[in-house]
Amino acid sequence: MNSSKDRLWTAAFILDTVVNLLIYLIYYLLMVIITVVAKDNLQASLAEAGLASGIFILGTLVARLLAGRFVEEYGCKKMLYAGLGIYLITTVFYFYMPNLWVLYVVRLLNGIGYGVASTATSTIVAAIVPASRRGEGINYYGLSTSLAAAVGPFLGMLLINLTGFYFIISLCVFLIVLCLLGTMGIQFNERALHNDAAEERHGMRISDYLEPLVAPIAIVGLFMGFCYSSVLSFMAAYAREINLVEAGTFFFVVYAVVITVTRPLLGIVFDRKGENFVLYPCYIALAIGLWLISTAQSSAALLWAGVFVGLGYGTFMSNGQAVCVKLVPLNRVGVATSTYFITLDLGLGVGPYMLGFVRPSLGFSGVYDVTAVVALGCFVLYYLLYGRHVGKPSQDMVQGETGNAVDHDAADVALCGKEQAQH
Repeated sequence: MNSSKDRLWTAAFILDTVVNLLIYLIYYLLMVIITVVAKDNLQASLAEAGLASGIFILGTLVARLLAGRFVEEYGCKKMLYAGLGIYLITTVFYFYMPNLWVLYVVRLLNGIGYGVASTATSTIVAAIVPASRRGEGINYYGLSTSLAAAVGPFLGMLLINLTGFYFIISLCVFLIVLCLLGTMGIQFNERALHNDAAEERHGMRISDYLEPLVAPIAIVGLFMGFCYSSVLSFMAAYAREINLVEAGTFFFVVYAVVITVTRPLLGIVFDRKGENFVLYPCYIALAIGLWLISTAQSSAALLWAGVFVGLGYGTFMSNGQAVCVKLVPLNRVGVATSTYFITLDLGLGVGPYMLGFVRPSLGFSGVYDVTAVVALGCFVLYYLLYGRHVGKPSQDMVQGETGNAVDHDAADVALCGKEQAQH
């Protein structure tokens, strides 16, 4: 084994992971407070405030559809700079919010910047991580996303009470500037497409923007995002309703601790035992966590729910991405990653809107019961669409044709030879 080739903790890997952490931290921090701000500062109704939250996801979806292709065409680093630039400018515009329509436009454009930047960082990490340590590396990288999903809401709920909206926006602007500085230090070999592949991209084809090979895991991701949206959007209000505000705040801290401890181990398990060994338990864990939330009558119960939600959704986020990278060749990683996060974000965006309709009749407790059932449904859906095919000759053949470790190494060698010839 070539130890230098299999080295994981490079400067580029660390910087890309930290930049990704900050990008997602800003997203989750603003997501959890924007409905409160819309209601308090702009006198929005609950539905209008929900739209202010959800329209961000619409911008993200548009960006991810385009970013997957443009990352291949223009390069990961250029797209990361572009995404961060849009993210920075639109975040500054939060200082000017005279009415709801301005907020909607800012949220939409902010989502575009976030979508482009986060797709670029996810593609960069796939190019940096050694093929032999892909599951481990992406799990470490995915830890940044899951930590942001935990710390962001916690910070948002804390700062909106201790400081105010404009302080939070100033903090977000500062963090994006740090992202731009960190991006300058990310050095790696961009994997350019061959000219004939670029010619094949002319025209409008669905495969230019979505990767069909990752459709099974992406569809599961849609429903997993739907389930977690109930936690992200309603936890603050639900905790008030059941008089567990402090526990509701620390729910996300518990979530963060769980994924911090388990992520590195699960990445190794993914590489050695395969995806089924990791993913099947995560659907059951998420269902248990959501059920515990629906029945919580004490702080301990709510915090235990944070443990199981972390083991469930936190595990799925990065390992679902690792499956996507496993299934495609290097020149399709950008589109594959984009496709995966499109469905995940779609579930997060549509979930609050749909669940908001049933909340008046079922209550918050009923909402979490519904999402617990959906999480169990994800277990079945995963088995039918993907899990039962893992390890079969047909699936091995697909991986052999599209991007297992050997194929990635061969592509790297061929590309290096081409780059040396050009220089």
